[in-house]
Amino acid sequence: MSPREVTEQREIESLAKNAQFSVNTKGRQAPIKPCPLRTCYQRDRDRIIHSKAFRRLINKTQVFLAPEGDHYRTRLTHTLEVSQISRTIARALRLNEDLAEAIALGHDLGHTPFGHIGESAIGEIFKILKARGYREVPDHFEHNEQSLRVIDVIEYNGKGLNLTWEVRDGILNHTGDTDPETFEGKIVKIADRIAYINHDIDDAVRAGILDIQEIPGRIIDLFGKHQGLRINNMVSDLVEYSKDKGIISMSPERMEAMHELRRFMFDRVYLGSAAKSENDKAKNVISSLFFLYLESPDLLPAEFQTSQANELPIKVCDYIAGMTDRYAIKTFEEYFVPKAWMV
Repeated sequence: MSPREVTEQREIESLAKNAQFSVNTKGRQAPIKPCPLRTCYQRDRDRIIHSKAFRRLINKTQVFLAPEGDHYRTRLTHTLEVSQISRTIARALRLNEDLAEAIALGHDLGHTPFGHIGESAIGEIFKILKARGYREVPDHFEHNEQSLRVIDVIEYNGKGLNLTWEVRDGILNHTGDTDPETFEGKIVKIADRIAYINHDIDDAVRAGILDIQEIPGRIIDLFGKHQGLRINNMVSDLVEYSKDKGIISMSPERMEAMHELRRFMFDRVYLGSAAKSENDKAKNVISSLFFLYLESPDLLPAEFQTSQANELPIKVCDYIAGMTDRYAIKTFEEYFVPKAWMV
């Protein structure tokens, strides 16, 4: 037996019956020869890690736009925290840890510069273009859908990463009303929230825009005052409540408390903090660049140019959504900020 086959056999012997076994994958869009060393999900994980989109996450906003300081989260550190939490839960529930890890590492590949502000800006641009008669433009922009586009269409010089159905499903449905088909995908969906709620509290306290004492006392009593304790209590409750039930969920009381904490963060930090005073400026960067490239498509890199007029807004979206914060700002300055005369 090859090392891959040994691992596949070990999965069958040791994982829970509701785990997604590597040998039972629904496959890839383009069939490929199996790797002798890695299962299909291990191979997907590696393809994601070695992608350009994954590397760019290091300079994409998590919550605070272009933060000064080495200890604030970026989209990459958020992704790694989601991966760690997902692997812990999957291992404890005897589910497929490799699949959960692959989904977690790829779930935010389609995020724009400036985080959800950039996502909102592109969505607003699409509505404007629709009103101008661009019928092929979507009526919305969601980062999870863009993540799938990165995986299927953009990466590897336009060939895509050709990932398995289960990883693609988990990435597409890690947010929104539709749940992933696999239990591993469901793990990532809740691990994403556990991660960002708690590390965003930590960053907000560090930034001086939130005092830990402001968090409702009932939530502190249930989960704890400090980040590590809160995460551990959430994960432990989820594992204890989910095992042997065929579901992935915290207990009702703690699930509602987590939702309450999320609402608190939206009111106090995401939508109401001083750190968000730069939102309009960030939207202006995205909008200015978008319409610049629509009017002057020759400025786009060769791989994003197209002879089809109806495809141009999507190509522009792909290019801008892939930018890091610093590259978007640098490009904006290049085209819209006057340069000093060299005397």
